[in-house]
Amino acid sequence: MGENKHTGHGLCKATTMKNSDTHHTQFDHNQPRNDSTSTTIDSRFNQTLKNVQGLLKGRSIPGKVLLTRRVEPADESSVPSPDYRRTQSAHETGTSDRINTLLDEDVQNTSKQGNTANVGKLKSSTSDNEITSKEVQRSTIGARATDSARVMKLTKELSGTTVILERLRELAWSGVPPYMRPTTWRLLLGYAPPNSDRREGVLRRKRLEYLECVSQFYDLPDSERSDDEINMLRQIAVDCPRTVPDVTFFQQEQVQKSLERILYTWAIRHPASGYVQGINDLVTPFLVVFLSEYLEGSTENWSVSTLSSQKISEIEADCYWCLSKLLEGMQDHYTFAQPGIQRLVFKLKELVRRIDEPVSRHIEEQGLEFIQFAFRWFNCLLIREIPFNLVTRLWDTYLAEGDALPDFLVYIYASFLLTWSDELQKLDFQEMVMFLQHLPTQNWSHQELEMVLSRAYMWHSMFNNSPSHLAG
Repeated sequence: MGENKHTGHGLCKATTMKNSDTHHTQFDHNQPRNDSTSTTIDSRFNQTLKNVQGLLKGRSIPGKVLLTRRVEPADESSVPSPDYRRTQSAHETGTSDRINTLLDEDVQNTSKQGNTANVGKLKSSTSDNEITSKEVQRSTIGARATDSARVMKLTKELSGTTVILERLRELAWSGVPPYMRPTTWRLLLGYAPPNSDRREGVLRRKRLEYLECVSQFYDLPDSERSDDEINMLRQIAVDCPRTVPDVTFFQQEQVQKSLERILYTWAIRHPASGYVQGINDLVTPFLVVFLSEYLEGSTENWSVSTLSSQKISEIEADCYWCLSKLLEGMQDHYTFAQPGIQRLVFKLKELVRRIDEPVSRHIEEQGLEFIQFAFRWFNCLLIREIPFNLVTRLWDTYLAEGDALPDFLVYIYASFLLTWSDELQKLDFQEMVMFLQHLPTQNWSHQELEMVLSRAYMWHSMFNNSPSHLAG
């Protein structure tokens, strides 16, 4: 699919950043300049411009971790981002028109190029050590042909005796081939240990522990549950059939039973939050990824009835532990009143105001509160807003962010919202509510998602270290 005609809108705005407004750009026109400062700024600007152009041309997007430390010069397939921040210099005030022109050209070129991904699914029937370079060169869903060198690096990293997690995060941020996802996600979440010699033993032990928890907490008659536990189990049983309703795979009775066991066991063992609606969505990417190790072809054609009860139990265990690891870093998103989500919604509102003041003002004038539409985004991590076939690609970036994910979500969701900057400014309150509840993403491809992530990454690199960085 061609790129949405409004996709580049927010990107150009982010680069211009209202040059006349010192609050947005952090410029100080009275700041004295010397030649060395000017040279440094020129160099930094040129490198940033080159990197952003590279992102729009479909090159690899490096992980945020690259912003905080020096790295080795990257090859053609992975362009590192500099430790970029808005500097106090009048030099940059003349650069925005230059950036806009170049970025507009790149957006047009990217749109013409289209998505070069080869949609064939690779299934590894060998160990990680036996993945050949020929297999790696066969691009997979969401991995562009230009990423082949990065995929080779991922293969090498996963095949090592000890995985360097920081390096794995950098590589995984830009997307992971489907056949590498199960191993990569277990490692990124800290569920599987980096040391390959210990991995099998740890997974076996954790899977047995999950089985014991199910036996202890789930496999009970209602007579042995409290009233609260009975009500919670009933709510979960109601929500499971509603989970990803447009994907028929999730309507299978056995799949819903697995979801129910995972969610109830998790809720019982995490009494501070218990079960909160929305957590059911968060299990689904894990379920699909870990099932992909055993089931071939399209998700629509999968049937878990072909799997043994032991395999299903192992898959459930992996989902349970990975969900637990994911939510460790956002516990206050699901405790009473969900303060973590409320805090991030406030940050999102502030970020949108800084990036696109006309949209922010229009939303405010119409009386629409960000909490009315963005709460679901943070609660379900955007799973309900984009086609489900794009979710695992989005989650590659989520998991690569690690502990920094909650704050980076603000930038992703600002980029997502401002994809429709022009449209939103033409709508009244009721129209905006309807539009934001039924966003036109049903025909999105990886190209639109990559643009959202590109803008989020660039805005984060611009704002994260500025003195007026979002407080909350």
